Amino acid sequence: MKEFWNERFGKSQYYYGKAPNIFFAEKLKEIPKGKILLPAEGEGRNAVYATLKGWEVTAFDFSEKGRQKALDLAAEYDVEIDYQIHNAADFDATEKYDTIALIFAHFAGEEREILFGKLNSCLAPGGHLLMEVFSKNQMERTSGGPKKLELLYSREEIKALFPNIDFLILEERKIMLNEGGSHQGEAAVIQVVGVKQ
Repeated sequence: MKEFWNERFGKSQYYYGKAPNIFFAEKLKEIPKGKILLPAEGEGRNAVYATLKGWEVTAFDFSEKGRQKALDLAAEYDVEIDYQIHNAADFDATEKYDTIALIFAHFAGEEREILFGKLNSCLAPGGHLLMEVFSKNQMERTSGGPKKLELLYSREEIKALFPNIDFLILEERKIMLNEGGSHQGEAAVIQVVGVKQ
């Protein structure tokens, strides 16, 4: 899987574009600035955006090619980002974050359980959770996302993954994606805004 993403991110174009995810950018404006964690950050579009808006950003992914593209994008905007190479199993969850944002970050099985357990522990009390992920109803669409059902989400699964979150938004929606060359067209997503109890 790592080789797949390194090959994808090794190309010159930004696979999902350079602009931030729209839902992420809109909701970030409504949250007090602080320390934000961006798991599975890919080519860095959301990390760079949050940094430009005054957030203290930590991002990680297991793709070295993704990290390099993120650092290149940060240099383009004359900012620095803390972008680490980790997978779900070796991510250090001792740090506390005011916000965690999962934007099209898809995991399954034991990896999902390990990562989300760590995310629950490193989100500070009163901290915010932001998510936009593909729902299980995305399977038949060609607008992006994994084609394995276990990598997609349901509202019930998200509730179970974050038992200590008060959900302000937990909705499945159909949206029109226009992110780079690979997120294009109508998509079935779940959008989340929550606060840790």
